[in-house]
Amino acid sequence: MELENRVDFQTSTSEDLKEPAQYRVVLLNDDFTTKDFVVAVLIGVFHKNEQDAYVIMEDVHKKGRGVVGTYTYDIAATRCLQVHEAARQNGFPLRCVMEQS
Repeated sequence: MELENRVDFQTSTSEDLKEPAQYRVVLLNDDFTTKDFVVAVLIGVFHKNEQDAYVIMEDVHKKGRGVVGTYTYDIAATRCLQVHEAARQNGFPLRCVMEQS
């Protein structure tokens, strides 16, 4: 007696998967937050190297805003909260915003 195991199935999925929306995280200039603190935030919160952090800090200082990076919503929101918390703890009014890409 020969046993034959056979499974015939056909799976058809035509789900349209979309990439998650991306958000730019932007630091905004103010007249009180020190350049050193901005660099420290860029290194500590956004894991930028010192050279990249300095370039972004100069954009914030000279142009009034500096794009830090582009992230999914949850990551961007978390990083903005971390910036605001660090600024508050250190007595600075540094602001960080998210803009949909």
